[in-house]
Amino acid sequence: MDRKPKKGEYLEVLLRSSKSIFSVKDVVLLWGEERKQKIAVRLNKYAKAGKLIRLRRGFYAKDKNYDRFELATRIYTPSYISFETVLTRTGINFQKYESIFIASYVTRDIEVDGQKISFIRIKGDILSNIYGIEHQGNIAIATKERAFLDRLYISKNYYFDNLNPLDWEKVFQILPIYNNKKMEKKVNDYFKSAKN
Repeated sequence: MDRKPKKGEYLEVLLRSSKSIFSVKDVVLLWGEERKQKIAVRLNKYAKAGKLIRLRRGFYAKDKNYDRFELATRIYTPSYISFETVLTRTGINFQKYESIFIASYVTRDIEVDGQKISFIRIKGDILSNIYGIEHQGNIAIATKERAFLDRLYISKNYYFDNLNPLDWEKVFQILPIYNNKKMEKKVNDYFKSAKN
């Protein structure tokens, strides 16, 4: 927005945004208002009036149809969707999980609006490497190959139900970002068994 909203336009600016989730930091940029306390007061007023939904401290949604993946990746940034969330959606794991699994700089399990979110800590240089991460709208999500490698990086002897969906060329292209010899050997073992 090129100018600060006029009285009565603040909510409209949020509702026109492509985001379904807002943090106070987002609103600072959207409204051009630097006083976070003033923003927090206005957002709380909208939430009390039922015009926005307060999800947790500092996070609001336009309505109940907000994107849960967007929320999960916004709580601790940088972060992206990975692990079992991607592995299950792409047919590598068959078991369904209620949690959304997120690669992050912290390890933490939380619940927001009835949704469980599991944050799994990954080293900063791996977390910040965008190789094998796609952006879908306002969400960063690992490719199946990156999710496979993330899980192996965290869990050395993990059992995967079905390795057929993996593009092994992509797996081997992403593998060097982990800089881990034991993991390289493990990936080669999985590759050999998948090809037999």
